Formats: sequence, C-alpha cells, structure tokens
Amino acid sequence: MNLRLDVVVNDLVGLTGLKIIDAVCNGESDPNKLAALRHANCRKSEEEIAKGLQSNGRKDYLFALKQEYAQYQYIQNLIIDCDEQIKIMLNNWINENETKKSLHIDTKVHKKINKNTPKNIDLNLISYQFFDGLDLYAIEGFSHGLALSIMSELGEHGIQQFPTAQHFASWLRLSPNNKISGGKILHSRTPKGSNQLKIALRQTANVVGRLKDTHQSNFFNRIAYRKGRASAKSATARKLAVIIWKMLHEHQQYNPPSIYEYLDQKRTI
Repeated sequence: MNLRLDVVVNDLVGLTGLKIIDAVCNGESDPNKLAALRHANCRKSEEEIAKGLQSNGRKDYLFALKQEYAQYQYIQNLIIDCDEQIKIMLNNWINENETKKSLHIDTKVHKKINKNTPKNIDLNLISYQFFDGLDLYAIEGFSHGLALSIMSELGEHGIQQFPTAQHFASWLRLSPNNKISGGKILHSRTPKGSNQLKIALRQTANVVGRLKDTHQSNFFNRIAYRKGRASAKSATARKLAVIIWKMLHEHQQYNPPSIYEYLDQKRTI
C-alpha cells in the first residue's frame, strides 16, 4: 500500500503504529490525519510521518491488512486470557500459605515494565512471596520475564534438585564443554540445547550489557572486550544462574560487592 510505517516508527505495534493501522483499516487514507495520531513520545514529527504514509489505495492490500490486524487482535486477546489465568494460579498458590501471604516488599519504581509483561500482576511482590522473602529483583537486569521463567521451570523447590551451582549451570547448557586431549584444552564451547529459562537468562544478560557501572555490567564488559559480545552473553547468563542458585538453594539475599580493594581479589560470585 506504499505505507512506510516501518520507517517512521520504531515499533509497528506500539502506541503510534497501532493507532495508524486501526485508522487505515477503518478507511482513513489522508496522510496528515494519520500522522496526527502520533504519540507525544514519537521521535518523528507529524510532517515526517505524513511523508511516509502516502497510500496508493490498493484495495487488495487493504483487505489483507484488515485480516492480519484482526488476527493480531485475536492473539492479543488470547494472551490477555492467559495472563489472567497466570494471575489466578499464582494468587491461589500464595493464598494457601499464610506465611507467604504475610510477606511484603516495596514496589521497585526503577524497574521498567515491558509492554509484553502480564498486566495487573505485581511480579515483584509475587516472586518475593513465592520464594519465601528472597528479593530476586535486586539482581541487576532482573526482569518480569525471568521471574516467570524461574517460577514455571523450577517451581518453588525445584532448585534443590541441583546439589551445586555447577550442576545447575550444566543443566542449563551454560557450562563450557571442554574437549581435552593430552592435557590440552582443544575448545570449550557451550553445548547445544536450550530451554525457556536459559533463553530468559541470556536475554537478561543482554540487558545487563547495556547497564552502566554495575557489578554485573562490569563483568559483561570485561568478557566482551576479550572474547566478544556473544561470549559475554553466555558467561553473564551463567553468572546470573549461579547467583540465582545461591539465593534459592542457600536462601541468601543478593549482596554484590561494591568495590574490590585489590585487583587480584577473587570473585566469589
């Protein structure tokens, strides 16, 4: 349809993109009126957006767009229903235990809420209650998606199945698979294989790499400088897995070192 919406907005299904798509599907073709639907946070001006929305009026493409938009809305409704079911199950789990129910933690206003995060669920509080007062959100880069992955993949006491952090990292396929011949390491690539928790940890590691001057981001940057960003993601994901194991298995709060007194001081986490 000659609508270059992908050029004028960063996210096609963001606030601006969806408003414009909805208007187009309802018959609006005036680029100036479509550009007026931009959100205040949109970087492009109305004039720039209008230049990218000069439609050629193809009816067949408009019909296809309407069908695709209807399918998108249907899937979004399914996701909302799924989120509501998750909320019900988590609340039922917490309400069955009076000790868990009595726990409370303040909201972390600095944590960004992704648009794909389940709505109307305080995952910061839920995870604090679910894991008996352990504040997993204190870990740099920890997200709502990672919290749900831990609860769904491990459950409440699933971490106890792994006697050491190395066992846990190996189960996640985040430990190096050293190939040794004659006492010499030929290569140490991480083995193939994945699960939802490993994917969530790697995504969190990628977020950590964009943070500034934190314990985890400094570790990420040291590895990235020597071996590249791909290796740094895997190494940081393993480091996060070890931290989570120590917190859940040994019931310890996260307490990162703020400063090293000596350059050769050993990192215990």
